Amino acid sequence: MVLNLPTLLTWLRILAIPLVAVAFYLPLEWARPLSTLFFTIAAVTDALDGWLARRWNQTTAFGAFLDPVADKLLVAVSLILLVQASQPIVMAGDQVLVTLMAGIIIGREITVSALREWMAHVGARARVAVSPIGKSKTIVQMVGIGMMLFQMPLFGIPVYQLGALLLLVATVITLWSMIDYLRAAWPELTAPRHHKG
Repeated sequence: MVLNLPTLLTWLRILAIPLVAVAFYLPLEWARPLSTLFFTIAAVTDALDGWLARRWNQTTAFGAFLDPVADKLLVAVSLILLVQASQPIVMAGDQVLVTLMAGIIIGREITVSALREWMAHVGARARVAVSPIGKSKTIVQMVGIGMMLFQMPLFGIPVYQLGALLLLVATVITLWSMIDYLRAAWPELTAPRHHKG
């Protein structure tokens, strides 16, 4: 395995995940901003490692495997933190919305990962390649999660509530993209398979 800079950045993203969680629970006034800082640095490496790999022609099979794993771990852990410490978005009792959004997003990632594995198994992986919809979802999702991690109002701006709104938009895009992937894979999923006995 060649450890080039893009792959190193991906590893750093994985290493940042426990820092996000530990900072989140620090008994300090600036714990949430610190957690947000670690999350933001990790999220930026998500865009940077892929760009560098393509620009420098340093794409590797291991890097292609590790990159989505790092992304999904970062998002899943951050969403779990937000669910555990959710606060009212607009009115008392609407914390359940955070749980539902987190469940949909994590569930979608599991579903699409399984779908891609199946499509690769039948030699049709290209049908469920990352789409522009998926990329848009990632950007909106990362910004929303970052704002919710930060939590505190900034210059009178309700950061947490705006982040929750962005996460809701990301959740809708998440469902849309999952349906899009399933539609593309449907002919393969429903095609008759002949198994050798």
